[in-house]
Amino acid sequence: MLSSLEPNIAFFCLKNSEREIDGFNALRWMQKQRWYIADNGVYSKLISVMGKKGQTRMAMWLFSEMRNSGCRPDTSVYNALITAHLHSRDKSKALAKALGYFEKMKGIERCKPNIVTYNILLRAFAQARNVDQVNALFKDLENSSVSPDVYTFNGVMDAYGKNGMIREMESVLSRMKSNQCKPDVITFNLLIDSYGKRQAFDKMEQVFKSLLRSKDKPTLPTFNSMIVNYGKARLREKAESIFKKMTDMGYTPSYVTNESLITTYGLCDCVSRAREIFDGIMENSKDIQVSTVNCMLDVYCINGLPSEADKLFEYACSNGFLPDASTYKLLYKAYTKANMKELLQKLLKHMDKDGIVPNKKFFLEALGAFGSKQATIESCDSKPGSSSSQISAKTD
Repeated sequence: MLSSLEPNIAFFCLKNSEREIDGFNALRWMQKQRWYIADNGVYSKLISVMGKKGQTRMAMWLFSEMRNSGCRPDTSVYNALITAHLHSRDKSKALAKALGYFEKMKGIERCKPNIVTYNILLRAFAQARNVDQVNALFKDLENSSVSPDVYTFNGVMDAYGKNGMIREMESVLSRMKSNQCKPDVITFNLLIDSYGKRQAFDKMEQVFKSLLRSKDKPTLPTFNSMIVNYGKARLREKAESIFKKMTDMGYTPSYVTNESLITTYGLCDCVSRAREIFDGIMENSKDIQVSTVNCMLDVYCINGLPSEADKLFEYACSNGFLPDASTYKLLYKAYTKANMKELLQKLLKHMDKDGIVPNKKFFLEALGAFGSKQATIESCDSKPGSSSSQISAKTD
């Protein structure tokens, strides 16, 4: 069956494989296919797949193999190689390597950096908070024959915004306007989200009004972001107003919208209203998202209602709900904080039943500032051979 795969399907299978991919064997397999032609397209895609899988060395080997096979690298191959390095864990080393390839590309006629190259590097350095290098790359871009596009500015602004670097984000927005590059809905959404997370609501609302006046239309993420950020600031009426605006404009709430509302009501001490929304979802949805159940459980936990969280958890499990690691972490943290030993023991039995063996990372993330995992486990008064004492032994 594999031998009959077309190239695009083959790359899709490689990219979506959950197993570790052997780039060497993947290449050798491709070379045996009728459709195989040794060209830059095949190598750049393979390098890209290896990079996304975190196999940087294999990506570099493929680059060497390509040159040995007689293919001459072009811009797309170098872009794939740069991206592969940026997926590695050592970000400072990866950024240095990426800059090295960038400089090398400038000296090779067929490998000159294009806008994709600049976009990759600009976003990466913005994510790394390296403002000087971002500005240097923008200056380099201005002096080149390449013109920035909306993706250039969106990528950098999004990275700055996610880092909370609002001033730098606004500087890039000014640069975007001076380049007469018109914002798209992605631009509006990332600005709304960034301002909302910093609780700069005046600016967030101003951007939203500009979006409504523009040729672009808001999307569900626009409204979801505003609802959740108002909710985090406990501005319930503002969140409700945006939800009403959304429905008045004909948008259908997504599960993310509903989760945003549940969280908002939970933060605003309106637990019963949050539960009303949750019950409505349970009644009208065939498949309820794990994240939605976790959201309602979290509302009970942050409002000091661990017993209600336990009731919901048992009810959901009896109706086919399959908890994930996040479910167990938030419940473990809440039960520990409330010193609910009985609920904690019950939860540990559920974890045993589901075959979940918590490790050190689980306890560190679940407990946060509530002390060491050892002190907490000991507080459960577990008996020798019990579920909790077995878990304690496995995580030392």
